[in-house]
Amino acid sequence: MTGCHVMAKPAGSRCNLRCRYCFYLDKPQYAMMDDATLTLFIRQQIAAQPGEDVQFAWQGGEPTLCGLDFFHRVVELQQQYGHGKRIHNALQTNGILLNDAWCRFLKEHDWLVGISLDGPPELHDRYRQSRSGRPTHHQVMAAIERLRRHGVAFNLLTVINRHNSQQPQRLYRYLRQLGTPFIQFIPLLELDAEQQPDALSVTAKGWGDFLRAVFTVWVREDVGRVYVQLFDSTLGVWSGYPAQMCSLGETCGHAFALEANGDVYQCDHYVTPEHRLGNLHQTTLTDLNCSPDAITFGEMKKSTLPEVCQRCPALRLCNGDCPKHRLANGRSALCEGYQDFFTWSAPYMRVMRDLLAQHRSPVELMVMLRQQPI
Repeated sequence: MTGCHVMAKPAGSRCNLRCRYCFYLDKPQYAMMDDATLTLFIRQQIAAQPGEDVQFAWQGGEPTLCGLDFFHRVVELQQQYGHGKRIHNALQTNGILLNDAWCRFLKEHDWLVGISLDGPPELHDRYRQSRSGRPTHHQVMAAIERLRRHGVAFNLLTVINRHNSQQPQRLYRYLRQLGTPFIQFIPLLELDAEQQPDALSVTAKGWGDFLRAVFTVWVREDVGRVYVQLFDSTLGVWSGYPAQMCSLGETCGHAFALEANGDVYQCDHYVTPEHRLGNLHQTTLTDLNCSPDAITFGEMKKSTLPEVCQRCPALRLCNGDCPKHRLANGRSALCEGYQDFFTWSAPYMRVMRDLLAQHRSPVELMVMLRQQPI
């Protein structure tokens, strides 16, 4: 049995921020997840996984709007239906509501927290504001300090848009000193009616320039100390492993989005009527995961690649990127940027791959670079 990942949205599209680039802006808001749906989801998610480890991902909107009692109930149900399996929880949040009670809960139950932060104040607050239009950076920083004080594990999720992509090294140096070594960069890419990136989206060149500039600092100062998801995933592929990131995987699918009413969609990027798989109240998650629609959707990423991508030497590293990012010609709108980064970083990746193959640490690359550049 193939397992599945489910991004649960118990608060639906509800959020206490109004980020300018959020794809949930002006979406209808439905009731929050009720206990019957929550119970079904937890039972079915545990049953749908073949191994002893079960992952739960809570996202939004803003999931903390459901209240702390809701998540106490989550833990209670997981313990009730876990049957000895190892349960892991991850919560992605803007952090605004994380008080001491929240942090005690997260620490007690060993939850991983993903905090959304787009850089220092002037970069973050440009697009991430409260619903009344006020800046929010100081509130996110207060949440980070609380998480650190309580010893809660967290990582940083940074959306790279057209504006903050222009200050890559400043942004990276700011993030790396905030108390976690784990950083994820997520390119903002929304296509307009003409199937072109909109005005807030990072450009292909901007994405490539951003990755190169950050990698320049990382490879000389932070290998083995700071873990940038895209860099780790790329090194993994060079070393013979599958990509860590679904956007760069060979196929997609089996990574569902669950809305508060129990509706299951193929992916968080495809929450549209034509990509609705079903509802937990009528069909189990196991059956939805094994359905022909789910399997076909996952294979489409590979089967619809244009010939130019199939001939590209970078294909094994990007696999055509997320289908949601593809233009009318079938290529990713970020293609130029990915090609630039993968080509430019290749010499460094080869050295780190070879070090790992010799059971040595890739940290040695930093020593080599001090002695003579590659």
